[in-house]
Amino acid sequence: MGRSYETLLPLTARGGGNRSSKTFKPKKNIPEGSHQYELLKHAEATLGSGNLRMAVMLPEGEDLNEWVAVNTVDFFNQINMLYGTITDFCTEESCPVMSAGPKYEYHWADGTNIKKPIKCSAPKYIDYLMTWVQDQLDDETLFPSKIGVPFKRNFMSVAKTILKRLFRVYAHIYHQHFDSVMQLQEEAHLNTSFKHFIFFVQEFNLIDRKELVPLQELIEKLTTKDR
Repeated sequence: MGRSYETLLPLTARGGGNRSSKTFKPKKNIPEGSHQYELLKHAEATLGSGNLRMAVMLPEGEDLNEWVAVNTVDFFNQINMLYGTITDFCTEESCPVMSAGPKYEYHWADGTNIKKPIKCSAPKYIDYLMTWVQDQLDDETLFPSKIGVPFKRNFMSVAKTILKRLFRVYAHIYHQHFDSVMQLQEEAHLNTSFKHFIFFVQEFNLIDRKELVPLQELIEKLTTKDR
């Protein structure tokens, strides 16, 4: 049994307009029969209980790296799908910079292809970001596909960077496109996904608090009643 991540055909963005045929990042599939698939099924079952605090906890006897890897892929897929629903509204014209409200602006750099941070539109930034995340998920040395192959020492550091960057997509959607989300009646889906994401990163201290400031009020609102 392997723990490989396979790539499915690209999903197609929903919505009308001349960008309706736009495809976004392929969904990452965890193959049936693998241990990571069992972990994903465990996560889905515990999520169904409605107790998110319990759902994100490391299952007894499981490896933390494995648990973080499975959930990182799941969050990538969720955010990929959520952003795909509003791509018609997130354009070079509507979002000339990647922002999360008036106080926060993100410039892109990956340390390899683009070493000096560049200012770019939100759709361009998110394309850079999701492509970069996908490259990490496809990297055999970071997300090993063979049972018994250990995770690299820097795995958790890379996972933290992935999650920090995925948070920025949530932040942009909430600040710049929540009206569109409500118009599409996707707000419950978005809120549940984000709440799950926040509980997970809080449980394992995966994102520095200062990075979460753009959505601090929302985080407090979503998590207060579950403390």
